Parts: sequence; structure tokens; C-alpha cells
Amino acid sequence: MDRRAARRPTAPVGNLLREWRAARRLSQLDLAISAGISARHLSCVETGRAQPGRDTLARIADALEMPLRERNALLLAAGYAPGYPESPLGAPELAGMQRAIEFILAQQEPYPAFVINRHWGVLSANGGAERVNRFVLGGRSSAHRNIVRQFFDPADLRPALANWEEVAREIIHHLHDHVASTPTDRAARALLEEALGYPGVPAHWRVRDLSTAPSPLLTTVLRRDDIELRFFSTITTFAVPRDVTLAELHVECCFPVDDATATHCRRLASAVDGETAGVGETAGA
Repeated sequence: MDRRAARRPTAPVGNLLREWRAARRLSQLDLAISAGISARHLSCVETGRAQPGRDTLARIADALEMPLRERNALLLAAGYAPGYPESPLGAPELAGMQRAIEFILAQQEPYPAFVINRHWGVLSANGGAERVNRFVLGGRSSAHRNIVRQFFDPADLRPALANWEEVAREIIHHLHDHVASTPTDRAARALLEEALGYPGVPAHWRVRDLSTAPSPLLTTVLRRDDIELRFFSTITTFAVPRDVTLAELHVECCFPVDDATATHCRRLASAVDGETAGVGETAGA
């Protein structure tokens, strides 16, 4: 196979640049000045009359604040090889980061913690997260490995969310913002449409709300019978990642808002430890 044919762009680079420039609400002149190139050259790139070099594309991507995955797509569209690797989380080159993530999850016990990708998919979770989910779901596991689906599906965690409308509105707000800021992420757009399609979702949520910013601190209230578990979350990301996988990961740690929540989480952990010890004693008898 001809290597040049194998590297043929999947989408014209000019189309991608126009799409991103529109999403950032920049004129050609604005983008050209930010990228340190002439407006005429940028115009020729967008119309296909000029072939941009890798350095030019890097400067344009910086000016547009493009994520690493989209920078790779831009390079491919121009006929170049991707500039950033995308390694599986279990790859040897990410072993150090994997250990750091496992340490964060373990340190968060007995409270929930999750590793989440850019589309809210849960890649891993600690025991605290699994125990809390099973408790509020009456002993069963969640049907989804995606936070959006868990919180919007009436057959999953949604009935256990005492403040569902508040939490769901924030999730929709974040999804709208992500879709608007990353115009080429079709999967995020599809996830937004899926969330909006669940029963009971207000119709006006289809329109992006630009009048309010996301809440700086959101409390998630989970309820089973007369027991409420209240958490707020912190997000850990990786500084200056050079790998697509790391750039798209974040670790969400849930902290108890009150003593009652903290006490119940410890009780859930103790109950599991007691069951494990009982199994071990029986097996050794």
C-alpha cells in the first residue's frame, strides 16, 4: 500500500479549522494574530490553496486551545502523522500514572472515587463507590458504566438521587459546554442527545443555558428509605499530559458532607470486611 495513500486526510484541514474557529467565535484575523501567522496564509489554508506545515498547525492548535485528540485529528487531516500517542491505561509507559491512580482510589476509602474518561465512562472505581451504589440500589449493581446513563436512566441510580433535577441540570450544562467547545466530538453530542431523550427531562434543557455558570460546589444526595448519603466531589487531572489517554482522564473523589454520611460509609466498609473475614475463617476451619 502507498504510504501517502494510507496517510491521506480523512477530512480537509480547512474544514476542521473553520469548524473550530466558529466554535471559538474567532475571525480569521483574530486567529491569525493569536497563532502568529498572516491572515492571508490562514485564508489560503482554509480554502485549500496552501498546505500548512506541522509548526503552523501546532501554533493554530495552541491558539484554538485544542485537546490532544483533536490536535492529532488536525495533523491527520493535513496529511501528517499524529503528534501524541494514545496508550492504554495499563500500558508499561503509563505504569507510574496507573500506580498514582490506584493510590488515590485506595486513599479515598471508605468514600467513593472513580476514574472517568471524557465521555463520563467509569474506567475503574474503588470499593467505596461500589458499596454505596449497591446500598442505594438495594444490593444490585448499576446497569451502566457511565455516569450520565446512571443518573438519567430511571432503571438505574436516578430514583435514588434525592436532588436529581439539580444534579441532572448540572450534567446537561457540562455536556452542552463540552459539545460547544469541542465541535468535532460526535460521541459527546450523541451522549447529550441520549441524556435529553430520557423520560422526564425538561424540554428547555435542549437549549444551552449561557446565563448561569456551573455550580462551584454541587452536593449529590443519595437516598434509600430514611437514610441519606450526601457527598461533594473534587476532580483530579494530570498536569501537562503528553498522552491522549491521560489528557482525557480525571479522578473524581467524593467526600461526605456530614457526619452521618461518613459514619454510614464506614459501616458499609466494616460490614464487607466482616463478611470477608467470616469467609476466610470458614475456609480455614
